[in-house]
Amino acid sequence: MVVILFDGVCNFCNATINYIMDHDGGRHQFASLQSAYGQSILDQLDRPSRDFDSVLLWEDGRIYEKSEAALRIARHVKGWQWLWGFRFLPLSIRDRVYSLIARNRYTWFGKRESCRLPSPKERLRFVG
Repeated sequence: MVVILFDGVCNFCNATINYIMDHDGGRHQFASLQSAYGQSILDQLDRPSRDFDSVLLWEDGRIYEKSEAALRIARHVKGWQWLWGFRFLPLSIRDRVYSLIARNRYTWFGKRESCRLPSPKERLRFVG
């Protein structure tokens, strides 16, 4: 199971999840970080339950975050595979760019009042 845990109130994050669902061939499952499932993962990782600063990817029993998570996701999404080439950049540089976007995501793209509710079709791909 490959699960993407994302900020469910972030407009940019939700648009990205919509794109992934349409272009990943059904590879990923999803959970918002605000969901009970997401909160249990954060608790297990001893991470803050609010003020999320990263998407998390649970793949092959490991958790990836920030740019590593984003690039691992991108390599399986039609149209985004080319981003996988950035894995050769130093992690510190990649994560600085990732953190800049993450820090400004609400300002640049907006924020919802509450988490998205998956459609009946989408519900099959959401865990928890």
